[in-house]
Order: sequence, then C-alpha cells, then structure tokens
Amino acid sequence: MLNPIVQPGKFTEMDQFIFESWGYFIIPNVLAKDEIAEALAASARLHDEAGTKEFGQVGRGYETEPALEALIDHPAVLPKIRGILGEHFILQALWNTKQPARGKTGGWHQDGSSAYDFKHLGSPVPLIQLRASFLLNDQHEPGMGNMEMIPGSHRSRVGPPREVLINKGDTPISHIVCAHAGDVLVFHNAVWHRPYEHNHDYDRYTAHYIYSPPWVRASDRFTTDKDFYARTTEVRRSLMGEFDRPDAPYGVGYKAPDFPEDNE
Repeated sequence: MLNPIVQPGKFTEMDQFIFESWGYFIIPNVLAKDEIAEALAASARLHDEAGTKEFGQVGRGYETEPALEALIDHPAVLPKIRGILGEHFILQALWNTKQPARGKTGGWHQDGSSAYDFKHLGSPVPLIQLRASFLLNDQHEPGMGNMEMIPGSHRSRVGPPREVLINKGDTPISHIVCAHAGDVLVFHNAVWHRPYEHNHDYDRYTAHYIYSPPWVRASDRFTTDKDFYARTTEVRRSLMGEFDRPDAPYGVGYKAPDFPEDNE
C-alpha cells in the first residue's frame, strides 16, 4: 500500500516535497517496544481517570505522565517540526485520544478552532497546527482505528461534498493510513481526515502533539502546571510557552528555544 514514508530525524528536501504534496507523512520506528508500552499504559490511565467511555480525548498528559512528557521533543520527530515551522513555535496541546473497541468510523473534518474556523484566515487554509500523532497500537491494516486521510486536500479550495460530510460517506481518493505502533504520523491541520473503524476488542490510543506559532493560544490548558515547569527541561519549558518576550508580543529579540543540536 502506498504510504508517504520518511526517515526519522533530519528534515530533508524530499520530506518537504512529500509534505507539501500530500499534507502529511509517516515516520516509522520512532518508539521502541518499551517506550510504546509505557506510553500506552500512561494513555490508558489518563482515560480511566477521566472516565472516557466512548471516543474521547484528554489533554495535558505530559504534566503527570513522564512517558508522554518524553515525547514532546523526541529527536526523531522534532527536526521535522522545526523544518516545517521554523525555529519559533510552541506545543499548543497534547490530546491523547481513545477509540473504544468496535468503534465506528468518524466524521470528516479539518483540525482547528470551532470558535473561529481556520478557513476564515485564508484559502487554502494556512498551517496553524502541525500535528505529530504517536501511534500506540498497531494499525498495520484497515479496521484497526486507523487515520483516514485525503492526500493533498490541504491545498483544496473546496471541501468534500456536503452529502459526504453529513452521512460520513466515503470518497474515491481517501487513504487509510496503515502503520505500526511506534510510528508517527505528521500532518497539516487542513488535511481532511477522520478516524476509521476499529473492528477489534481492545481500545486504541494515539497521542497527538500539536505544534503551532508562538502567538497561538494553548488549547489543552489555560496555564501550565508550575510543578511541571519546575522539573522539566529548559527546551520543554520553552515549547510550553515559558520564554522571554522582550518586544510585545513576539517581535525584536525574541530568542528561539535552545534546541539540543544547536549545542553540538
């Protein structure tokens, strides 16, 4: 099956070409088996504590779960985020999603804000949220709670037909992303997508790390936990929005986070 595969780490010209053409790509083998197990257990705890019964999402998991905090600046993924967004961005949110066993196919949508839809900002819809989705269960064949995408739809000036949106219908150009636990799907907020059906007897979890320009308001929190700031790394504090603003709001003298490779 055709998949837009890129290699972990450095953002290459081919990565850029694939992202601009499709609106998304897959980074394989990002997490080792023990990292997958830890992040999966952390995800289950978050949803158990939240009492999630059906499809749902829980934010701020990095504040209480070290396994999820460790993925904020993963070295296989962060260079891709920097390559696409540049040096100035924040982690707008971590939304950890659960699709329950035997879950149904969801509705087509673009990511953004229901309070002020991103399509009002321009056409085609601009890149405001860049999502890195860590797959914590295998999705190597259709029917495993996969993401279903419409390649290149981030460049389209029209959306799917109204009938398709209302009835959660299929399209002849949809791509069911088949990948393994530990792989990461990176995609543009304007790509039309939906969760595909989950025909198995276990819950499916995905951790979505959403990166945005520094002037975008966080969507999973009003403030970041002070204890988290105190114990996390300098880079992660910066990515959470804890940095100096010498010129309001983000102008002259705004220093980018001190990413690890800058010190090599």
